[in-house]
Amino acid sequence: MSSQNLENLFKTGNLKSEPANQGEFNGLLRSAKARLADSANTSLAVESRFDLAYNASHALALAALRWHGYRSDNRYIVFQCLEHTLRIKPEIWRVLALCHQRRNVAEYEGHLEVGDQLLAELIAAAGLLQRKVEALAPVKPIPP
Repeated sequence: MSSQNLENLFKTGNLKSEPANQGEFNGLLRSAKARLADSANTSLAVESRFDLAYNASHALALAALRWHGYRSDNRYIVFQCLEHTLRIKPEIWRVLALCHQRRNVAEYEGHLEVGDQLLAELIAAAGLLQRKVEALAPVKPIPP
């Protein structure tokens, strides 16, 4: 994984350096898994399923970034870093970026445009993130 690219984002102020924490990592993963599982519930409204899958994918992307010892206040950057944190191909994180844009329109303008295809792609992308995050080694302890 490209720690140099993450370091460059840190140098430009897009990321903050912060030691990884196993408890935080576990909590993000646990939350993401529950949300992703709930997003598959077809009795829920499409908007609710989208919200659950989007927040699961963000928690997973953040868990990967935190595992590398970085944090960002910008959700979009967290998704962009997936290429460097989990070796996610651009076509996957671009789906997440589109969902981020749709989520922002919903949050700030009250209009959510989500079809079945985009929801399916989001759930699939979140499932891929979950598998890759679960495959990460335990967080390295902070030296005393």
